[in-house]
Amino acid sequence: MLIADSIRKLAAQAEYDMRDLFADIDEIARFNTEHVLDCFRECEVSESLFAPSTGYGYGDRGRDMIDILCAKIFRARSGFMRPSLLSGTHTITVALFGVLRPGDILCSVTGTPYDTLLDVIGIGTAPAGEGSLIDWGVRFEKTEMIPDKNMPIDLPAIRQFLETHGEQVKIVYLQRSKGYADRPTLTSHQIKVTADFVRRTARELGIRKPIVMVDNCYGEFTEISEPTWANEEGESAADIIIGSLIKNPGGGMADIGGYICGDEEAVRQCGNRLTSPGVGLDVGASLGQNRNLIKGLFYAPHTTAQAMKTAHLAAYMFEELGLKVSPRWNERRSDIVQAVECGTGDGLVAFCRGIQSASPIDAHVVPYPWEMPGYADPVIMAAGAFTGGASIELSADGPMRAPYTAFMQGGLTYESARLAVMRAANEIADGMKK
Repeated sequence: MLIADSIRKLAAQAEYDMRDLFADIDEIARFNTEHVLDCFRECEVSESLFAPSTGYGYGDRGRDMIDILCAKIFRARSGFMRPSLLSGTHTITVALFGVLRPGDILCSVTGTPYDTLLDVIGIGTAPAGEGSLIDWGVRFEKTEMIPDKNMPIDLPAIRQFLETHGEQVKIVYLQRSKGYADRPTLTSHQIKVTADFVRRTARELGIRKPIVMVDNCYGEFTEISEPTWANEEGESAADIIIGSLIKNPGGGMADIGGYICGDEEAVRQCGNRLTSPGVGLDVGASLGQNRNLIKGLFYAPHTTAQAMKTAHLAAYMFEELGLKVSPRWNERRSDIVQAVECGTGDGLVAFCRGIQSASPIDAHVVPYPWEMPGYADPVIMAAGAFTGGASIELSADGPMRAPYTAFMQGGLTYESARLAVMRAANEIADGMKK
């Protein structure tokens, strides 16, 4: 593989300097693996659960056990994990439409949500009448994050918003990962502090507590706790968490799917939205996906650790090459996303082409920017994955707009992802020489 000796030496130096960080990541993976195996044992997971179902899927024991297993792993009261959830955006859409009603307010306390949700909300480029939340009579508001790494959520702004709008606020929404924004990723602790603040403020104001909903994508298994894990009083922080199975919790094994976990009533409403009222989660053929979903949950802590190490390596190497990275290599992280500010369109293209050239699938393909559905700007994407769009497998993408930031995530194995990072660094370094 075409990688300069200087780039190989830089990677070796990075691993030496990050040896303690890598050891900490391994410890998190060991803790989470033990927890997952405890849940498997308690649920009596067996090969009989792999049997596929078709049609309505009535009586699919594997599907029903996966729902229970998912809730138990995330220490939630209820939950479901289904291949009929097509992506992270679709899963969030199901949750929002499941819980919200006309006249409700959806308040994002992490600023503007991820690009693909803008049309779902009704603030994107799609014309009115396409079926957005705003079309349905839901109002969207937001509070911005603040430049405080210890607590980037603006708690006073949340209080002021609740004082002004009271019980109209149905959902307080948090996006854990940065998306395409220049902002920090939230830790489970920060999410819990926010949720406790919302609960306490609602109690002080004498209003109904809003549902705290968290887009948990890219954050699962990066820490030894999740946003639904209960506090000392037995109260969960987040009422609902949402994620995609072609990211962390699918472990690189799931072909498709998503999950919704949390409060029983809210989960039931989401299940009704996924299928129909009166039917809910009692239907839904597994179509042979049970084995992959269960196997993916088993792999997830280890695979996430591989992706975490890859992100740290990329941060170190590209910072050494003079690029701005977020987070930096020696910062603790709560997701698998690494942002690298390439500075120019050519730099972003070079980064993605380097990643693609070391991918196991379609390494011969050259990525170009294109008008990707759901995005306001052309997007370039490197995604040489076994499963289409699977971020956990190592992908890199970014919108073609200043400052031309590449968002890299994933790595099924650290060894293969390491090569891809070195190839991207090689491409960037070559571009700097021209």
